[in-house]
Amino acid sequence: MEFVVFAVCAVLFPCLLFVIRLYVVVKTGPDRRPGAKHQVAVLVVAGSGGHTTEILRLMESLSAAYAPRHYVIADTDRMSEEKICSFENSRQSSQSEFSIWRIPRSREVRQSWSSSVLSTFQALRSSLPLVFRLRPDMVLCNGPGTCVPLCAAGLLLGILGMKKVLIVYVESICRVQTLSLTGKILYPVSDYFFVQWASLRDKYHRCIFLGRIV
Repeated sequence: MEFVVFAVCAVLFPCLLFVIRLYVVVKTGPDRRPGAKHQVAVLVVAGSGGHTTEILRLMESLSAAYAPRHYVIADTDRMSEEKICSFENSRQSSQSEFSIWRIPRSREVRQSWSSSVLSTFQALRSSLPLVFRLRPDMVLCNGPGTCVPLCAAGLLLGILGMKKVLIVYVESICRVQTLSLTGKILYPVSDYFFVQWASLRDKYHRCIFLGRIV
């Protein structure tokens, strides 16, 4: 009996510490103001098609303080790299302050949920060493599934006490009444969660509504 109690405690205690640490990391995010005192290393998650277009429009409004900029795209994405390079080359003052990285896609369109578990795990395996190497100050994303393992890796940096990484999520403008699946996953752990429709702000009270921002 004592062995069973000891075994249960040995399992529950680390889990409890993990949950407490996650709570502390998430709750301390809003106290930080990126770009207020120094440059902000930002990891930008670009998805194929509309996601990349929206995130680049958002990047246009960010000042030069957000540098270096590390873009992450799915390894099956054949279009985003060209768009990112074209966008960055138009920023003549900071052409050398960006990089592009590829990781496995978490979930393809119409991929089954059962196989998505394996593909998400593979994406997480690639995300962890990348995020731990880059150590960004902020992860900026707007909905592609690729951002979930990257945000998880950023949270883990904070849980381990290595660095607080702000998770900034901007819901796609096409989401009017409900959050996307990625938004629902990241809503509880994001430091800043922006929506572009007042109807979403009314349903999800942690959201920040600033009107159309992309």
